[in-house]
Formats: sequence, C-alpha cells, structure tokens
Amino acid sequence: MTEEQEFQKHAGEAMDRLYRALSDAADDYPIEPEMDAGAIKIEFENSPAKFVVSPNAPARQIWVSAHSRSFKLDWDPVEMTFVHSESGLTLMELMEQQISRQLGKEVLL
Repeated sequence: MTEEQEFQKHAGEAMDRLYRALSDAADDYPIEPEMDAGAIKIEFENSPAKFVVSPNAPARQIWVSAHSRSFKLDWDPVEMTFVHSESGLTLMELMEQQISRQLGKEVLL
C-alpha cells in the first residue's frame, strides 16, 4: 500500500469514527455535525461558531479549524490515531476539548 493509500485509509476511518461520535453527541449537546465531501462541519445551535475537520492529503494530516485556530494532526503509528504534536491530544480528545470550550461544559465523545 502506498503512503497516499495508507493515509486515505487511516483518515477515512478517523473521520467516520469522529462523525459517528459527533452524531451520537448531538442527542445530548446543542451541536449539529454534517459530513460534506469528506470534511466534517460542526455548527452550534446557540452560536454562530463553526468548526471544520478535514483531511489534507498533500500534507498527510487532518486539519481542525476551531476558535480561529488551525490544529494539524499527524498519524501516530504507535497510538494508531491522528495526534496533535504540540499538545499530544488525539483527534477525539482535541474535539472534546474544543467543543467543551465552545459550549462551556464538559463534552465527551
């Protein structure tokens, strides 16, 4: 499997897992996730804020745009998930942190 194919496989699985978790969380929290062309957009019912999570194939990363910041996550073969190198947070942990910050209460995905 080429690097590109491997990235696409890992990114696709990570995005699917995240979207399912966000969809489940939408039953308990005022969020509205939407999968569109491989990217996940998250809108908040009581706020104009919008987060975007998208794979960036040329960089082999998943990028998260939240709170006017861009977080770039690389595949970690030891953790078997995408990890933000600056914070050490996994994609799911980063999304929990950012959504919790937006809603002002702890969110678990």
